[in-house]
Amino acid sequence: MKNTSRRFALMALTLLYSGLFAAQAGAVVLKPGDAAPDFTLPDQYGHFHRLAGYRGHTVVLAFYPADFTLG
Repeated sequence: MKNTSRRFALMALTLLYSGLFAAQAGAVVLKPGDAAPDFTLPDQYGHFHRLAGYRGHTVVLAFYPADFTLG
């Protein structure tokens, strides 16, 4: 259980820092129909996946901001 909590905390911090960096870097606002910019994110096992690696495939990115919380 502790290992899962550590992984989740690491993933949450990665996403938080990524968001802060993007906001400071002047992130581009996408419009419907725009291509998504390339990005890399970790999965629940700590393996990193790059969007460009899935070119030609359908990709669904699910984000649950209140997952594993009381709110």
